[in-house]
Amino acid sequence: MKPVLKMSVLAATIFLAVGCQDDNKADTNKPAEPAKVEQVAAKTPAADAKVEFKTEDQKAAYAIGASLAQYLSANLDQQKELGLDLNRQDVLQGVEDVFAGKSRLTEEQTQQALQELDQRVAKIVEEKAKAEAEKNVKAGEEFRTKFSKEAGVVTTKTGLMYKVEKEGTGPKPTATDTVEVHYKGMLTDGTVFDSSYQRNQPATFPLNQVIPGWTEGVQLMPVGSKFEFVIPPQLAYGAQANPSIPANSTLVFQVELLGIKGDKTAKPAAAPAEKPAATETKTQ
Repeated sequence: MKPVLKMSVLAATIFLAVGCQDDNKADTNKPAEPAKVEQVAAKTPAADAKVEFKTEDQKAAYAIGASLAQYLSANLDQQKELGLDLNRQDVLQGVEDVFAGKSRLTEEQTQQALQELDQRVAKIVEEKAKAEAEKNVKAGEEFRTKFSKEAGVVTTKTGLMYKVEKEGTGPKPTATDTVEVHYKGMLTDGTVFDSSYQRNQPATFPLNQVIPGWTEGVQLMPVGSKFEFVIPPQLAYGAQANPSIPANSTLVFQVELLGIKGDKTAKPAAAPAEKPAATETKTQ
């Protein structure tokens, strides 16, 4: 989470003047949001109008102010998404008062107010993350229950679920083997978060360096097979979230085992991993 309005006006001005040029370049191709287009159109000259500045210093000063406004606007939008009501006019008043040398808050009071704001934001973010994680747990349980009722689905003692779409005739890998696979990874709502098919390039990795659901599941596959796996959170990424995979997500993978690195051609197919009948269920 980015710090929330921690800069003083002077510090923000200096930072933006020397540090945001690359960011501005990176954002030039981004489409503006409709609401922001209206605001800008009402306050800026036409796109083809020539803007005149008397000196380079005047132009630079204006650019600093514009950059500061962009930073503050984006920051306020982020807080609004969290449910905070930070009035833009109050922000502008603070800027004006500091420039006029008549701030209503001391430096210590300013820092205290910003620290309290950070704490409020952190609490809101934590509560939202907790609610999202709980929602994902429930959605995953419902998805796995439904999937378990499909014909041919096997559930192992760890909770891994799989269905054989194509049975290969080659050897099975061990946990220490490096395998070559094609795969597609999805959330339970069908969102694809990773796919070697989309990259048009098979993936190669040691089987003991992936999530537990993969380590266990791919060992069940003879080379040439295609399986569908449904992996519960405890065998995937658990409560750890990333931009593509929310916390406590049940993951769905379609996996083709293309080969095992090294000379495996003479190796007979490995016996199935021991799975006592009492700990594995299969839907007929």
